[in-house]
Amino acid sequence: MKTSPNHIRTWVEIDSKAAKRNYDAFRRLLNHGSANRRRVQLWSVVKSNAYGHNVFAFSKLMARFGIDGLCVDSITEALALRREGIKKPILVLGFTLPSRYADAATHKIIVSISNFEALRALATARHIPDFHIKIDTGMHRQGFYLRDIPKVIALLAARNSRLGKHCKGLFTHFAAAKNRRDTAYTDEQLKKYEAALALFEKAGFTKLLRHASATGGALLGPRYHLDAVRVGIGMYGVWPSEELRKQLSKKMPLHPVLAWRTVVSEVKSIKKGDSIGYDRTEAAPRTGKIAVLPIGYWHGLSRSLSSTGAVLINGARAKILGRVSMDMAVVFLPQSANVGDVATIIGRDGKAVIGAEELAEKSGTTAYEFLTRLNPLMERMVK
Repeated sequence: MKTSPNHIRTWVEIDSKAAKRNYDAFRRLLNHGSANRRRVQLWSVVKSNAYGHNVFAFSKLMARFGIDGLCVDSITEALALRREGIKKPILVLGFTLPSRYADAATHKIIVSISNFEALRALATARHIPDFHIKIDTGMHRQGFYLRDIPKVIALLAARNSRLGKHCKGLFTHFAAAKNRRDTAYTDEQLKKYEAALALFEKAGFTKLLRHASATGGALLGPRYHLDAVRVGIGMYGVWPSEELRKQLSKKMPLHPVLAWRTVVSEVKSIKKGDSIGYDRTEAAPRTGKIAVLPIGYWHGLSRSLSSTGAVLINGARAKILGRVSMDMAVVFLPQSANVGDVATIIGRDGKAVIGAEELAEKSGTTAYEFLTRLNPLMERMVK
Protein backbone atom coordinates (compact mmCIF):
# COMPACT_ATOMS: atom_id res chain seq x y z
CA MET A 1 0.00 0.00 0.00
CA LYS A 2 1.57 3.31 -1.11
CA THR A 3 -1.20 5.75 -0.25
CA SER A 4 -3.55 6.20 2.64
CA PRO A 5 -7.26 5.36 2.36
CA ASN A 6 -9.71 8.27 2.08
CA HIS A 7 -6.85 10.79 1.89
CA ILE A 8 -6.11 10.73 5.62
CA ARG A 9 -2.69 10.50 7.20
CA THR A 10 -3.43 8.20 10.15
CA TRP A 11 -6.21 5.72 10.78
CA VAL A 12 -7.24 2.66 12.77
CA GLU A 13 -8.43 -0.53 11.07
CA ILE A 14 -10.97 -2.82 12.73
CA ASP A 15 -10.84 -6.39 11.45
CA SER A 16 -14.42 -7.70 11.58
CA LYS A 17 -13.32 -11.26 10.75
CA ALA A 18 -10.93 -11.30 13.70
CA ALA A 19 -13.71 -9.95 15.94
CA LYS A 20 -16.02 -12.74 14.77
CA ARG A 21 -13.37 -15.37 15.47
CA ASN A 22 -12.95 -14.07 19.01
CA TYR A 23 -16.71 -13.93 19.53
CA ASP A 24 -17.06 -17.53 18.32
CA ALA A 25 -14.19 -18.67 20.54
CA PHE A 26 -15.88 -17.31 23.67
CA ARG A 27 -19.24 -18.76 22.64
CA ARG A 28 -17.60 -22.19 22.30
CA LEU A 29 -15.90 -21.75 25.66
CA LEU A 30 -19.19 -20.99 27.38
CA ASN A 31 -21.15 -23.71 25.59
CA HIS A 32 -18.50 -26.31 26.39
CA GLY A 33 -18.49 -25.38 30.05
CA SER A 34 -22.25 -25.16 30.49
CA ALA A 35 -23.33 -28.72 29.72
CA ASN A 36 -26.48 -29.68 31.63
CA ARG A 37 -26.81 -26.08 32.81
CA ARG A 38 -28.66 -23.01 31.67
CA ARG A 39 -27.19 -21.17 28.72
CA VAL A 40 -24.41 -18.78 29.78
CA GLN A 41 -24.89 -15.30 28.37
CA LEU A 42 -22.02 -13.50 26.65
CA TRP A 43 -21.81 -9.74 27.21
CA SER A 44 -19.24 -7.55 25.47
CA VAL A 45 -17.57 -4.74 27.41
CA VAL A 46 -17.41 -1.75 25.06
CA LYS A 47 -16.62 0.99 27.57
CA SER A 48 -13.95 3.62 26.91
CA ASN A 49 -14.63 3.76 23.18
CA ALA A 50 -14.55 -0.05 23.01
CA TYR A 51 -10.99 -0.10 24.33
CA GLY A 52 -9.97 2.27 21.54
CA HIS A 53 -11.75 0.30 18.80
CA ASN A 54 -14.72 2.71 18.37
CA VAL A 55 -17.75 2.02 20.53
CA PHE A 56 -20.27 2.41 17.71
CA ALA A 57 -18.54 0.26 15.11
CA PHE A 58 -17.62 -2.50 17.55
CA SER A 59 -21.01 -2.58 19.28
CA LYS A 60 -22.73 -2.91 15.91
CA LEU A 61 -20.45 -5.84 15.05
CA MET A 62 -21.27 -7.52 18.36
CA ALA A 63 -24.99 -6.98 17.85
CA ARG A 64 -24.74 -8.49 14.38
CA PHE A 65 -22.91 -11.53 15.74
CA GLY A 66 -25.60 -12.12 18.38
CA ILE A 67 -24.13 -10.78 21.62
CA ASP A 68 -26.49 -10.99 24.60
CA GLY A 69 -25.69 -7.55 25.96
CA LEU A 70 -23.20 -4.69 26.13
CA CYS A 71 -21.41 -3.17 29.12
CA VAL A 72 -20.43 0.50 29.22
CA ASP A 73 -18.98 2.80 31.84
CA SER A 74 -21.52 5.61 31.83
CA ILE A 75 -25.06 6.61 30.97
CA THR A 76 -23.52 8.94 28.37
CA GLU A 77 -22.03 5.99 26.50
CA ALA A 78 -25.26 4.02 26.84
CA LEU A 79 -27.43 6.81 25.45
CA ALA A 80 -25.01 7.32 22.55
CA LEU A 81 -25.42 3.65 21.64
CA ARG A 82 -29.20 3.94 21.79
CA ARG A 83 -29.04 6.93 19.43
CA GLU A 84 -27.02 4.77 17.04
CA GLY A 85 -29.84 2.23 16.97
CA ILE A 86 -28.35 -0.38 19.32
CA LYS A 87 -31.26 -2.28 20.86
CA LYS A 88 -29.35 -4.90 22.86
CA PRO A 89 -29.48 -4.79 26.67
CA ILE A 90 -26.95 -2.30 28.03
CA LEU A 91 -25.50 -2.40 31.54
CA VAL A 92 -23.76 0.70 32.93
CA LEU A 93 -20.89 -0.58 35.08
CA GLY A 94 -19.84 2.79 36.49
CA PHE A 95 -21.53 5.35 38.73
CA THR A 96 -24.74 6.92 37.46
CA LEU A 97 -25.84 10.29 38.81
CA PRO A 98 -29.33 10.08 40.33
CA SER A 99 -30.39 12.88 38.00
CA ARG A 100 -29.88 10.45 35.10
CA TYR A 101 -32.07 7.62 36.44
CA ALA A 102 -35.03 8.87 34.40
CA ASP A 103 -32.95 8.75 31.21
CA ALA A 104 -31.93 5.19 32.03
CA ALA A 105 -35.52 4.16 32.65
CA THR A 106 -36.81 5.82 29.48
CA HIS A 107 -34.20 4.18 27.26
CA LYS A 108 -34.20 0.79 29.00
CA ILE A 109 -30.65 1.05 30.26
CA ILE A 110 -29.62 -1.03 33.28
CA VAL A 111 -27.63 0.79 35.97
CA SER A 112 -25.32 -0.55 38.66
CA ILE A 113 -26.09 0.21 42.29
CA SER A 114 -23.12 -0.17 44.61
CA ASN A 115 -23.72 2.01 47.68
CA PHE A 116 -26.52 3.07 50.01
CA GLU A 117 -26.58 6.67 48.79
CA ALA A 118 -27.38 5.48 45.28
CA LEU A 119 -29.92 2.94 46.54
CA ARG A 120 -31.78 5.54 48.60
CA ALA A 121 -31.76 7.98 45.68
CA LEU A 122 -33.17 5.24 43.47
CA ALA A 123 -35.96 4.56 45.97
CA THR A 124 -37.17 8.15 45.71
CA ALA A 125 -36.76 8.49 41.94
CA ARG A 126 -39.90 9.17 39.94
CA HIS A 127 -38.79 6.77 37.23
CA ILE A 128 -36.81 3.73 38.39
CA PRO A 129 -34.64 1.91 35.83
CA ASP A 130 -33.80 -1.76 36.07
CA PHE A 131 -30.60 -2.24 38.05
CA HIS A 132 -28.02 -4.76 39.18
CA ILE A 133 -26.57 -4.76 42.70
CA LYS A 134 -22.78 -4.89 42.87
CA ILE A 135 -21.04 -6.79 45.67
CA ASP A 136 -17.50 -5.93 46.77
CA THR A 137 -15.94 -9.32 47.41
CA GLY A 138 -12.33 -8.17 47.58
CA MET A 139 -11.64 -5.67 44.79
CA HIS A 140 -12.27 -2.82 47.24
CA ARG A 141 -13.66 -0.43 44.66
CA GLN A 142 -17.40 -0.26 44.01
CA GLY A 143 -19.82 -2.46 45.84
CA PHE A 144 -21.62 -3.44 49.03
CA TYR A 145 -19.73 -5.56 51.53
CA LEU A 146 -21.20 -8.89 52.57
CA ARG A 147 -22.11 -7.41 55.95
CA ASP A 148 -24.24 -4.79 54.15
CA ILE A 149 -26.48 -7.29 52.36
CA PRO A 150 -29.21 -7.72 55.02
CA LYS A 151 -29.74 -3.95 55.04
CA VAL A 152 -29.75 -3.84 51.22
CA ILE A 153 -32.37 -6.57 51.08
CA ALA A 154 -34.47 -4.80 53.70
CA LEU A 155 -34.57 -1.67 51.54
CA LEU A 156 -35.40 -3.67 48.42
CA ALA A 157 -38.14 -5.68 50.12
CA ALA A 158 -39.74 -2.92 52.18
CA ARG A 159 -43.53 -2.98 51.93
CA ASN A 160 -43.83 0.41 50.26
CA SER A 161 -40.70 0.05 48.12
CA ARG A 162 -40.84 0.02 44.33
CA LEU A 163 -37.26 -1.20 44.11
CA GLY A 164 -37.67 -4.96 44.33
CA LYS A 165 -39.29 -5.47 40.93
CA HIS A 166 -36.52 -3.50 39.21
CA CYS A 167 -33.64 -5.43 40.78
CA LYS A 168 -32.58 -7.76 37.98
CA GLY A 169 -29.04 -8.84 38.73
CA LEU A 170 -26.30 -9.41 41.28
CA PHE A 171 -22.64 -9.17 40.32
CA THR A 172 -19.07 -8.77 41.49
CA HIS A 173 -15.67 -8.28 39.88
CA PHE A 174 -12.58 -10.45 40.33
CA ALA A 175 -9.36 -8.67 41.28
CA ALA A 176 -6.79 -11.26 40.20
CA ALA A 177 -8.28 -13.75 37.74
CA LYS A 178 -5.11 -13.97 35.67
CA ASN A 179 -3.68 -17.46 36.19
CA ARG A 180 -5.37 -20.88 36.02
CA ARG A 181 -2.80 -22.26 38.45
CA ASP A 182 -3.42 -19.62 41.10
CA THR A 183 -7.12 -19.11 41.78
CA ALA A 184 -7.02 -18.85 45.58
CA TYR A 185 -8.08 -15.20 45.82
CA THR A 186 -10.65 -15.59 43.05
CA ASP A 187 -12.12 -18.60 44.85
CA GLU A 188 -12.30 -16.57 48.06
CA GLN A 189 -14.16 -13.82 46.21
CA LEU A 190 -16.54 -16.34 44.64
CA LYS A 191 -17.40 -17.75 48.07
CA LYS A 192 -18.30 -14.29 49.34
CA TYR A 193 -20.42 -13.70 46.26
CA GLU A 194 -22.21 -17.02 46.74
CA ALA A 195 -22.90 -16.10 50.38
CA ALA A 196 -24.45 -12.81 49.28
CA LEU A 197 -26.47 -14.60 46.61
CA ALA A 198 -27.80 -17.07 49.17
CA LEU A 199 -29.12 -14.18 51.27
CA PHE A 200 -30.88 -12.68 48.26
CA GLU A 201 -32.41 -16.00 47.27
CA LYS A 202 -33.58 -16.65 50.83
CA ALA A 203 -35.36 -13.29 50.68
CA GLY A 204 -37.17 -14.33 47.50
CA PHE A 205 -34.87 -12.81 44.85
CA THR A 206 -34.47 -16.02 42.88
CA LYS A 207 -34.37 -14.75 39.28
CA LEU A 208 -31.39 -12.43 39.42
CA LEU A 209 -28.82 -12.51 36.60
CA ARG A 210 -25.63 -13.74 38.28
CA HIS A 211 -22.31 -12.59 36.86
CA ALA A 212 -18.77 -12.20 38.16
CA SER A 213 -16.27 -12.86 35.39
CA ALA A 214 -14.57 -10.54 32.95
CA THR A 215 -12.20 -12.04 30.36
CA GLY A 216 -9.84 -13.53 32.93
CA GLY A 217 -12.55 -15.21 34.98
CA ALA A 218 -14.23 -16.53 31.84
CA LEU A 219 -10.95 -18.18 30.85
CA LEU A 220 -10.46 -19.78 34.28
CA GLY A 221 -13.27 -22.26 33.72
CA PRO A 222 -17.02 -22.95 33.97
CA ARG A 223 -17.15 -22.63 37.75
CA TYR A 224 -16.76 -18.88 37.33
CA HIS A 225 -19.21 -18.40 34.45
CA LEU A 226 -22.49 -18.33 36.44
CA ASP A 227 -25.31 -16.94 34.26
CA ALA A 228 -23.23 -14.49 32.23
CA VAL A 229 -19.68 -13.31 31.59
CA ARG A 230 -18.51 -9.80 30.69
CA VAL A 231 -15.72 -10.16 28.13
CA GLY A 232 -13.65 -7.06 27.52
CA ILE A 233 -10.03 -7.24 26.37
CA GLY A 234 -10.36 -10.80 25.10
CA MET A 235 -13.02 -9.84 22.56
CA TYR A 236 -10.48 -7.49 21.02
CA GLY A 237 -7.97 -10.31 20.66
CA VAL A 238 -5.68 -9.35 23.54
CA TRP A 239 -4.89 -11.61 26.49
CA PRO A 240 -5.59 -10.25 29.99
CA SER A 241 -2.32 -11.71 31.25
CA GLU A 242 0.81 -13.40 29.97
CA GLU A 243 0.06 -16.42 32.19
CA LEU A 244 -3.30 -17.05 30.50
CA ARG A 245 -1.77 -16.54 27.07
CA LYS A 246 0.83 -19.24 27.77
CA GLN A 247 -1.74 -21.59 29.28
CA LEU A 248 -4.49 -21.28 26.68
CA SER A 249 -3.37 -19.73 23.40
CA LYS A 250 -2.78 -23.06 21.65
CA LYS A 251 -6.26 -24.35 22.56
CA MET A 252 -8.06 -21.04 22.17
CA PRO A 253 -6.18 -18.55 19.99
CA LEU A 254 -7.30 -14.93 20.13
CA HIS A 255 -6.99 -12.65 17.12
CA PRO A 256 -6.07 -8.96 17.47
CA VAL A 257 -8.82 -6.84 15.98
CA LEU A 258 -7.07 -3.47 15.76
CA ALA A 259 -4.32 -2.15 13.49
CA TRP A 260 -3.04 1.43 13.61
CA ARG A 261 -1.32 2.91 10.58
CA THR A 262 0.02 6.22 9.31
CA VAL A 263 1.94 7.46 6.29
CA VAL A 264 5.53 8.57 5.87
CA SER A 265 5.35 12.35 5.50
CA GLU A 266 9.03 13.04 4.85
CA VAL A 267 12.24 11.12 4.05
CA LYS A 268 15.67 12.70 4.47
CA SER A 269 19.34 11.84 4.84
CA ILE A 270 21.11 12.04 8.17
CA LYS A 271 24.75 11.66 9.19
CA LYS A 272 26.08 9.54 12.01
CA GLY A 273 26.01 11.58 15.23
CA ASP A 274 23.37 14.07 14.12
CA SER A 275 20.90 14.71 16.95
CA ILE A 276 17.18 14.14 16.50
CA GLY A 277 14.24 15.96 18.02
CA TYR A 278 13.66 17.97 21.18
CA ASP A 279 16.51 18.25 23.70
CA ARG A 280 18.88 16.26 21.42
CA THR A 281 18.29 13.13 23.46
CA GLU A 282 19.52 10.73 20.77
CA ALA A 283 21.92 10.79 17.84
CA ALA A 284 21.79 8.88 14.58
CA PRO A 285 23.61 5.54 15.05
CA ARG A 286 25.03 5.71 11.53
CA THR A 287 24.68 7.62 8.30
CA GLY A 288 21.45 6.74 6.57
CA LYS A 289 17.84 7.76 6.01
CA ILE A 290 15.16 8.81 8.44
CA ALA A 291 11.41 9.07 8.01
CA VAL A 292 9.09 11.57 9.65
CA LEU A 293 5.69 10.24 10.74
CA PRO A 294 2.79 12.68 11.32
CA ILE A 295 1.74 11.15 14.65
CA GLY A 296 2.75 11.71 18.24
CA TYR A 297 1.57 11.43 21.81
CA TRP A 298 -1.63 13.36 21.01
CA HIS A 299 -2.61 10.46 18.77
CA GLY A 300 -1.64 7.82 21.33
CA LEU A 301 2.02 7.13 20.53
CA SER A 302 3.30 7.30 24.08
CA ARG A 303 6.21 9.66 24.79
CA SER A 304 7.76 6.81 26.75
CA LEU A 305 8.40 5.07 23.40
CA SER A 306 11.00 7.71 22.62
CA SER A 307 14.23 5.97 21.53
CA THR A 308 12.77 2.54 22.39
CA GLY A 309 9.74 1.87 20.20
CA ALA A 310 9.54 0.91 16.55
CA VAL A 311 7.11 0.86 13.64
CA LEU A 312 6.88 -1.31 10.54
CA ILE A 313 7.60 0.13 7.11
CA ASN A 314 7.63 -2.12 4.04
CA GLY A 315 7.74 -5.20 6.27
CA ALA A 316 10.77 -4.11 8.31
CA ARG A 317 11.18 -2.57 11.75
CA ALA A 318 12.11 1.11 11.89
CA LYS A 319 13.30 2.27 15.32
CA ILE A 320 11.98 5.49 16.83
CA LEU A 321 14.78 8.04 17.19
CA GLY A 322 14.75 10.77 19.80
CA ARG A 323 11.70 12.19 21.50
CA VAL A 324 8.17 11.42 20.38
CA SER A 325 6.61 14.85 19.92
CA MET A 326 2.98 15.89 20.25
CA ASP A 327 2.27 15.37 16.55
CA MET A 328 5.42 13.88 15.02
CA ALA A 329 7.89 11.05 15.44
CA VAL A 330 11.10 10.18 13.59
CA VAL A 331 12.27 6.67 12.74
CA PHE A 332 15.53 5.33 11.30
CA LEU A 333 14.92 3.49 8.04
CA PRO A 334 16.50 0.03 7.72
CA GLN A 335 15.77 0.08 3.97
CA SER A 336 14.47 2.45 1.36
CA ALA A 337 11.10 4.12 1.76
CA ASN A 338 9.21 6.94 0.10
CA VAL A 339 6.84 9.66 1.14
CA GLY A 340 3.34 8.16 1.21
CA ASP A 341 4.48 4.67 2.23
CA VAL A 342 2.40 3.20 5.03
CA ALA A 343 3.88 2.79 8.50
CA THR A 344 2.24 0.34 10.92
CA ILE A 345 2.33 1.21 14.61
CA ILE A 346 0.14 -1.70 15.75
CA GLY A 347 -0.56 -4.67 13.51
CA ARG A 348 0.95 -6.74 10.73
CA ASP A 349 3.02 -5.72 7.71
CA GLY A 350 4.00 -8.76 5.69
CA LYS A 351 5.48 -11.28 8.10
CA ALA A 352 6.35 -8.68 10.72
CA VAL A 353 3.99 -7.89 13.60
CA ILE A 354 3.94 -5.35 16.40
CA GLY A 355 1.28 -6.05 19.01
CA ALA A 356 -0.28 -3.70 21.54
CA GLU A 357 1.30 -5.80 24.29
CA GLU A 358 4.80 -5.05 23.01
CA LEU A 359 4.19 -1.31 22.87
CA ALA A 360 2.55 -1.37 26.28
CA GLU A 361 5.51 -3.18 27.84
CA LYS A 362 7.98 -0.70 26.35
CA SER A 363 5.77 2.14 27.59
CA GLY A 364 5.65 0.75 31.13
CA THR A 365 1.91 0.13 31.05
CA THR A 366 -0.69 -2.42 29.93
CA ALA A 367 -2.34 -3.12 26.60
CA TYR A 368 -5.59 -1.95 28.21
CA GLU A 369 -4.21 1.54 28.75
CA PHE A 370 -2.32 1.77 25.48
CA LEU A 371 -5.36 0.88 23.40
CA THR A 372 -7.84 3.05 25.25
CA ARG A 373 -5.50 6.04 24.86
CA LEU A 374 -5.68 5.93 21.07
CA ASN A 375 -7.19 9.26 20.12
CA PRO A 376 -10.94 8.81 19.42
CA LEU A 377 -10.78 11.45 16.69
CA MET A 378 -8.66 9.17 14.49
CA GLU A 379 -10.87 7.53 11.89
CA ARG A 380 -11.78 3.89 12.51
CA MET A 381 -12.34 1.76 9.40
CA VAL A 382 -14.13 -1.58 9.64
CA LYS A 383 -12.72 -4.14 7.23
